[in-house]
Amino acid sequence: MTKRLYYHDSYLREFEARIMRIAPAGANCFHVFLDQTAFYPTSGGQSHDVGTLDGITVQDVLETEAEEIIHVTAAALRGEHVHGVIDWGRRFDHMQQHTGQHLLSAAFLRLFGFPTVSFHLGAETSTIDLGTSTLAGRQLRAAEELANQVVFENRPVHIRFRQSEELAEEALRRRVERAGEWRLIEIADFDLIPCGGTHVTRTGEVGLIWVRGLEKQKGNVRVEFVCGGRVLAWARTEHRILTEAAQLLTTGAAELPRVIQKQMAELRAAEKARWRLLERLAGYEARALLAEAEALGKYRLVCKVFAATEVGYLRLVAGELLAASGVVALLATGSQPASVIFARSAEVGADMGVLLREVITEFGGKGGGKPDFAQGSLPAAERVE
Repeated sequence: MTKRLYYHDSYLREFEARIMRIAPAGANCFHVFLDQTAFYPTSGGQSHDVGTLDGITVQDVLETEAEEIIHVTAAALRGEHVHGVIDWGRRFDHMQQHTGQHLLSAAFLRLFGFPTVSFHLGAETSTIDLGTSTLAGRQLRAAEELANQVVFENRPVHIRFRQSEELAEEALRRRVERAGEWRLIEIADFDLIPCGGTHVTRTGEVGLIWVRGLEKQKGNVRVEFVCGGRVLAWARTEHRILTEAAQLLTTGAAELPRVIQKQMAELRAAEKARWRLLERLAGYEARALLAEAEALGKYRLVCKVFAATEVGYLRLVAGELLAASGVVALLATGSQPASVIFARSAEVGADMGVLLREVITEFGGKGGGKPDFAQGSLPAAERVE
């Protein structure tokens, strides 16, 4: 069993340890076992620490069933003792996110009775899955406000160790079943829960908790959030995006919704007008193609590759052609990827869906359709002809 130094001091950035053993784990990969460590292993929804052992990068940190901690390195270590250094930026970020998660989970439970089913502290954002099928926006904001109020009050966060038989008297947010010693994280007068993760010592160090959104997830509701330094990073990013968008639309950031809504309405109107013109153009084009169509007995064959046009226009042209009797239309675009349409008038007996599949498969394409109308695509436009 590895002694976990972070259990007692999450702020420990450097430590000394004795190497118990080193096991090769593949090409340029070694598993290093120490008698004690400040490196947190991936577990309980929180990602592992990174850093160095005697200057060699620790790429991953794992936990075994025997409660040993594996430090994954790309080079072997020498000697009997080692000096470990934790990447403090990553560690403190994880401390902010994890304590923020405890605050937010406690707020949802206190206000609405919604328990946290699971959580995940991600690289950019974190999530909490709540045991409820519905969550209103007002509830989301109320929990966010309560959690941040506790942050602003800068309450102490304590680490306590208790035996399982002592926990019956504790006001735990989540009950435990395993016998033995438990590590508890207590946020003064607000939350108490068993947890093995790394945490700040006062809630003020969380900085700020920002709920970014929610989604339904397998009968629960998943809440996405960020804390501390991540709030600043996201705020900067989104402020830059809003500023750039406002500059492109020559307006202020506050006016963006109105301006975008107006432009979307104008775009929809312009798109309708464009399709009306395309319909008229398709009619002219179809008549010109019919005038030049190749006679095949009692049928007429129209075969045309358009240099660059959208497949929607091909469908319009095909529709106009099939309004005439005895027409077979083989149409395609020369754009990338290439679209192909095989269509026929009602009097023609051939099955265009079968024909298209047979032909297009030979050239690496895919598609199909009904006997009178089939559509497909080719990965290489040069094969269209």
